[in-house]
Amino acid sequence: MKKYCYGICLVISITINILLSIYIYAGGEKNQEISHQLSLTWSEKAAAEAEAVAAISCSGHGRAFLEGLIYDGQPVCECYDCYGGPDCSELSPECVADADSGDPIFLEPFWMQNVADSSILIPGWHRMSYQYGDYTLMSTELEYYIRKLHSIVGNAITEGRYMVFGVGSSQLLTAALYALSSENSSSPSNVLATIPYYPMYKGQTVLFNSENFEFGGDTNSWQSNNSTNNIDVIEFVTSPNNPDGELKKSVLGGKTIYDHAYFWPHFTPIPGPSDHDLMIFTLSKLTGHAGVRFGWVIIKDKEVYEKLSKYITVADLGISKDTQLRVLKLLKVVIEKDGKPLFEFAYNIMKDRWDRLTSIFSKSTRFSIQKRHPLHCNFYNETRLPSPAYAWVKCEREEDDDCGAVLEASKIIGRSGSTFSAKNRYTRLSLIKSQDDFEMLMLRLTELVSLEIGSVETM
Repeated sequence: MKKYCYGICLVISITINILLSIYIYAGGEKNQEISHQLSLTWSEKAAAEAEAVAAISCSGHGRAFLEGLIYDGQPVCECYDCYGGPDCSELSPECVADADSGDPIFLEPFWMQNVADSSILIPGWHRMSYQYGDYTLMSTELEYYIRKLHSIVGNAITEGRYMVFGVGSSQLLTAALYALSSENSSSPSNVLATIPYYPMYKGQTVLFNSENFEFGGDTNSWQSNNSTNNIDVIEFVTSPNNPDGELKKSVLGGKTIYDHAYFWPHFTPIPGPSDHDLMIFTLSKLTGHAGVRFGWVIIKDKEVYEKLSKYITVADLGISKDTQLRVLKLLKVVIEKDGKPLFEFAYNIMKDRWDRLTSIFSKSTRFSIQKRHPLHCNFYNETRLPSPAYAWVKCEREEDDDCGAVLEASKIIGRSGSTFSAKNRYTRLSLIKSQDDFEMLMLRLTELVSLEIGSVETM
């Protein structure tokens, strides 16, 4: 009986192995056929060029780019601040910590880790027309993903709202002023913002010198000297604010442009979705891609939407189709796993930077930074401290009335308070540049505070 069973098992085993071999052989031929059908053709050369440049070693302190610097016909490293040499390996010991710019390079490592999912190759014939196939200037698919992103993060109401794309949020600021200003008024609309405010509001308003709007200065000062009953006013509200990171609300409650460039979970807890008439967002502070120059505005009123769309159409005939394709590719990565990978990566970096910064300033009586208050974040469903993009530094000594000059004497470059229409006793320090930049800032701040502690101990 046992021999009979063993014989049956042997026959079954042999049969299964034969069938499996046939399947593998046939499948292999089929896979080879599919692979041949999907083999690279026109993209092979472009992919090889991109891979070759990406493989250039810059010692982790710089990058080479296809359209970047060329030497002897080959791309070369473009080094970060404080580094030099052919491969960016030479650190300048006397380097100044440049914390002026809001360049969000701190997110570069995330995109290097996700390079395969976030890269695109664009054929020479791609989207040569001004319009898409539906005769619009905006990608319907990209708009869908932006709305989906806001739904996941919970930072803005988009249902039943209109949307317009712009060249970064910068273009949309003036477009919004144009859309909200009164063309039939006998006097121009007054453009206001609360000190300290983002300097672009005043800079653009003055530069364009429109007959429909003019800059009126600080909201609180203007309110104390005027009545809004018969005067047309447009108020800029930056929330979180640049430079101090505070969540802001309108002072006047009238026509308002909400600038939500930093209203993302890595910079601030999200207490709930923003539900204002006009809200501006930008890709640069979401993904770090400032160079892509892409922003969008969410609008409640149809007439305002139509005026703003007209501005973008007349100014640029819409946004680059290549830009929209790249943004779409990036946002598909952003919303993976409900946005957790990107936002946790970015938040952890910002939290670490604020922990280290707070530790240094806690040892000083000469300098202080803004207070941060915990807030419940609906996105993470927990209470967290904000981790703003910038430190708003105050020089506490009476004689240090130019804080920027004090810091610059210690090899630290910030952005002066007067840039934001505040007192020069304040200076903004950027915390969103590369890790190399941040480490140099920590080194110079540590040296500065150590001198303060040393002078106290010797007294």
